[in-house]
Amino acid sequence: MSALNSSLLTNISFVRPEYFFISGFSGIPFINYYFVFLVFIYIIAVFGNSFVIIMIISDRSLHTPKYLGIFNLALADFGETNALIPNLIKTFLFDSQYISYDACLANMFFVFFFSSVQALTLVVLAYDRFIAICLPLRYHAIVSNSIMSVVLMGVWSFSAALNGITVALITRLSFCKTNMVKSYFCDHGPVYTLACNDKTTNLVMATLCITLFLYAPLIVITLSYLGILLALSKITTWAGRLKALKTCVSHLLVVGVFFLPVISTYIAAITFTLNPNARIISTSLSSVIPPMLNPIIYVLNTKEFKVFILKMLKKRYNVRPQVFRKVTSELISTN
Repeated sequence: MSALNSSLLTNISFVRPEYFFISGFSGIPFINYYFVFLVFIYIIAVFGNSFVIIMIISDRSLHTPKYLGIFNLALADFGETNALIPNLIKTFLFDSQYISYDACLANMFFVFFFSSVQALTLVVLAYDRFIAICLPLRYHAIVSNSIMSVVLMGVWSFSAALNGITVALITRLSFCKTNMVKSYFCDHGPVYTLACNDKTTNLVMATLCITLFLYAPLIVITLSYLGILLALSKITTWAGRLKALKTCVSHLLVVGVFFLPVISTYIAAITFTLNPNARIISTSLSSVIPPMLNPIIYVLNTKEFKVFILKMLKKRYNVRPQVFRKVTSELISTN
């Protein structure tokens, strides 16, 4: 009987707030200028990733395993940009830091879901470069469009399942203290730590997600490039080494842009006491900058994208065939 009474008391005292208050940017000097900066980031990220997606869809020569991976990355970047920045801009425009409980969980899922897809896609692209350089003769047998499509579908499914479970476990928590989330969006950690009942499962899931979507991808990518460097050391000429290495430049830049800011913030937080305002700004930048830079990096460093742009300019401005062939040949020779 006492156990029944205890269970009833627990159910009665279960509290699910109607709203959460996102306090992340409160009290930061000149924060309005940062929101204006976010608007520019949003415009560039949406336009850049849309451009990459349209290029890959419309040009059949880009329907290869590598560009399937780049298409997947651009799609994830586009998704994360729209899941995160519009809510931040809404806070700036309408001076509203409140978000409903259900909207908070949806925001949490989509931000982490698209970020997870980005991290795993970078692993897939590292695998593509590893096979292309270390096993060039077997590349088309090992990495085909169908295999890449299955792998990428697995990336989306795995990310959706794990993040879905992580967010769904929030619904078992009771929030009886405060509804103030000390972050710039409905961040998983700051939300579940507000709960009054047992949150061990949430802690385990948070640790698992960080391991699988941050540390593990970085380790796998690092190991793949160690293998690539070993393969390059067996090439006799420096010209051959540089030619092979140039195919990895875009991917390496994107990996650095994605992982280095996040890892630096984590190290800074562990090493010394990080000012809350500095932590909020640095973590928000580490989320919004990669989707903006990724399409720029790939377009500027990939000859196929440059050739596609030249084709568009040829149609638009009626460039003479001789001039077009000359510019295209020069572009290919420099790459």
